[in-house]
Amino acid sequence: MRGFELVRPATLEEAIRLLDTDDPTVRPLSGGTAIMQMMKTGIFKPSRLVSLSSLAGDHSAITLDDKGFLSIGAMTTLAAVEHSQVVLQHAPLLPKVMKRLANVRVRNAATVGGALAHGDPHMDLPPVLAALDAEVIAQGPGGQRRIPVADLYAGYFETVLQRGEIIASVSVPPRNGCNSVYRKTTTRTADDWPALGVATSLGRGEGVLQHVRLFASAATERMTRLGSAEAHLRGNRPEAKLLEEAGRIAAQEVEVIDDAHGSAAYKVALVAVQVRRALHEALQQGSEQ
Repeated sequence: MRGFELVRPATLEEAIRLLDTDDPTVRPLSGGTAIMQMMKTGIFKPSRLVSLSSLAGDHSAITLDDKGFLSIGAMTTLAAVEHSQVVLQHAPLLPKVMKRLANVRVRNAATVGGALAHGDPHMDLPPVLAALDAEVIAQGPGGQRRIPVADLYAGYFETVLQRGEIIASVSVPPRNGCNSVYRKTTTRTADDWPALGVATSLGRGEGVLQHVRLFASAATERMTRLGSAEAHLRGNRPEAKLLEEAGRIAAQEVEVIDDAHGSAAYKVALVAVQVRRALHEALQQGSEQ
């Protein structure tokens, strides 16, 4: 590992100034669980890391406003999300997902902002938050802007965050009667990187599906919204045949990739199965309430 400069700004504004540079090897450092591995293997060689550790006190709160919107500070660790009673009550899918997200050591160090900004399509958190209609609040030289998590990724390890922008927090809207599920397929241990992740959120009204969100990740170069499958489901009664058809449509529309976790052909078949199962599980949640 080659030498690099490590700076610890005291404020978010100072961090933004340090990151507002043409040098692509200047990066923010939050939990460091991903970037340090990339540095150790020589994949990434930074000239400067801007440590956000001093900002944790101001940007690691989990709060709920009077309209039911859940706010999670970007420096909140994944372990804190896992054990938060506020999160459990208002977004119960998140703590459930955390139990199979890497291991306890990683969850104690990794942060929500870092997990989202890293851009790795194998991350579990992006499709889950996208299915929940969450937004990131990004702060940069031009001020603040809100970006739906569904629109955060532009490509493989690539986000739409602009130069100098930092994720300050994540906003999750109230559930409004929707039921959400994340299904993760791994080829080794249960907490390993997924070969496929499928996240969905469903809401019914007058006997038909009205709110439908469906995302795939890990098997793709970036998290992908399954819009054709969503459209097939929306406005229809949630019968077994409909769920089967949605799985087939999802498998046809998603562009999967070969990697160490499996072949493209295997993943296409997996998409059809896991989409159907995720939809069924979300509907079962609704019938049990």
